[in-house]
Amino acid sequence: MGAIFQQVGQLDQAWMRGLAARRVPDWLDRAFRHGTHLGGATFTILVGMVLALVPETRAIGVAALVANTVSHLAAQWIKRRFSRRRPHLALEAFIPLAAIPDEYSFPSGHACAAMAVGATIAPTLPLLPGIGVLVLAFFVGASRVYLRVHFVTDVIVGFLLGALGAWVGWMVVPG
Repeated sequence: MGAIFQQVGQLDQAWMRGLAARRVPDWLDRAFRHGTHLGGATFTILVGMVLALVPETRAIGVAALVANTVSHLAAQWIKRRFSRRRPHLALEAFIPLAAIPDEYSFPSGHACAAMAVGATIAPTLPLLPGIGVLVLAFFVGASRVYLRVHFVTDVIVGFLLGALGAWVGWMVVPG
């Protein structure tokens, strides 16, 4: 199993180096720097709380808060268990483009929270707005890699934990 983790780690590092070598337009750079906050605790908790305060969306809001809490607890436990160093600590001369919330990289808490809330809300919406919510969640995950604070696999596992959290949210708070 250790050989698989090592190969995935090498692939992650190659992806990060390749991404860092690319040039992007200034507007995309700004979009990632601002959009990453959509997966932060302040925004994701606020979305759940606002939805929970409105009688028509109370179940959705409570389910989103449960999803966010469950996935956050799982992500934090995994972070402490694996203690994977962030890209700027694992790769030489690799400078992050955003503030570092803590020293551990795996899994991405922002991607996890964005997916937990997005996957909870999306099924309750018409098709196009629901897809839009999920696109925003994926954008948050992409921003974490782009900003050099997470490896690709950190984000993928964060998404999976967030989706699992959404499922738990709907099991605990039936719609």
